[in-house]
Amino acid sequence: MKAIHAIRTPGGLSLRVEVRAAIVVVLLAVVALAAAVVLIGSGDYPMAPADVIRTLLGSGTTAQEFIVNDLRLPRALVGLLVGAALGVGGAVFQSISRNPLGSPDVIGFGQGASVGALAVIVLFHGGATAVAGGAIVGGLATGVAVYMLAWKRGVHGYRLVLVGIGAAAMLTACNSYLLTKANLVDATRAVVWMTGSLDGRDWSQVWPLLIACVVLMPLVLAYGRNLRMLEMGDDAAYALGVRVERTRLVLMLAAVLLTAVATAAAGPIAFVALSAPQLARRLTRSPGANLLPSAFMGAALLVVADWIAQRAFGDRQLPVGVVTGVLGGCYLLWLLVSERKAGRI
Repeated sequence: MKAIHAIRTPGGLSLRVEVRAAIVVVLLAVVALAAAVVLIGSGDYPMAPADVIRTLLGSGTTAQEFIVNDLRLPRALVGLLVGAALGVGGAVFQSISRNPLGSPDVIGFGQGASVGALAVIVLFHGGATAVAGGAIVGGLATGVAVYMLAWKRGVHGYRLVLVGIGAAAMLTACNSYLLTKANLVDATRAVVWMTGSLDGRDWSQVWPLLIACVVLMPLVLAYGRNLRMLEMGDDAAYALGVRVERTRLVLMLAAVLLTAVATAAAGPIAFVALSAPQLARRLTRSPGANLLPSAFMGAALLVVADWIAQRAFGDRQLPVGVVTGVLGGCYLLWLLVSERKAGRI
């Protein structure tokens, strides 16, 4: 039996809180923040977690404040925000498609953002801001195209996934073609961007990402109840008063924007959007999209992966996208085997 508490607000609203899910959210938030503190303290000038916290509170030395606030804190914040955005985006698409493979990096949205960014790099030789804008436009255009191609008296799960996988294959081919058209400098820059990295991130990436998360995540959470009803099927959701297509369209648009903005900030980070919602659901053991647990799980996964990329291979630092790709690939294989044993694929 699950422990569920009912809370009545002064305005007369009644809220149901699942105790296990709430505990998981708190623990994941603590893990994500602790991992961020450890990440900030790592590097050529190592700092103890206590020194990092003291510096963040304004009591560090001048050197510590420069290293923490100007060099390392933006990287950690980008990691937390990108992980949270990808976790929520993945949770929305997996819930809408009712398929564990319904992840933005599997059904083409990450690849669409990559096409937009590579087009700016290769064809227009644009700067960092233009590349970020190209990634957002590419992700949005892909989302619209996949939605329209998957539409047939509504958008259903397996059709969305199949159309998305086809779109991902074509967009991957476009990325390869763009690389063949690039000169050596642009090709090197494009490959580095496509790997996915938090290297060199500063406050110019933090603020747009923070604004997008502050605007879009509450919107997604506001539709959380309707999203949970959608998992029961369109007919059941209609019977319960949910405006199905409007809800689906708003949530998909928000999830595509979150994925595109995250990709614009850090490049295509593989498998976080796929694995974070699944791991969060296994921890909470709750039905539904588990939006908040997915956000904190994504944040924790990406920050931990970045620490591994920096410290686990000696002096040789790896882009975080390499680590998430390896770990996520192993998770995907395990997921496919589990789904096959359960008879779902």
